Amino acid sequence: TMESMHTPFFWGKDVEVWFNGWPEGRLAMYFLSLVLVFVLSLLYEWLSVCRFLSRPDAPRAASGLLQTLLHGLRMGVGYLVMLSIMTFNVGILLVAISGHVVGFFLFGSGVFSRLNKDRGDKHKNGLPTNP
Repeated sequence: TMESMHTPFFWGKDVEVWFNGWPEGRLAMYFLSLVLVFVLSLLYEWLSVCRFLSRPDAPRAASGLLQTLLHGLRMGVGYLVMLSIMTFNVGILLVAISGHVVGFFLFGSGVFSRLNKDRGDKHKNGLPTNP
């Protein structure tokens, strides 16, 4: 409800994330919401770099459709993360930022692709590519 909506940032488990009444102020459910926001932020970063799914020999239309669907999924995930941050809960904000940071390090920074290249592995962004 509008009466219980926080506008300044606040700490605490009494927050509604995505659905009315959830996580209902229960610590376990609040922790679950933190984990979900972290995973969604991580997923957003992975979806930002997962071009390895389209093979060079794939038909252009199929490849374009796949990339378009992945873009739509990435935007949906991004909006869910944004909506969770709009709860103004500091814990939610911190796990969202942490998920993006960890996701970028794992998938976007190229650290693991350089390590794999040094070892001679055929990987991109730490993930196996299609031969």
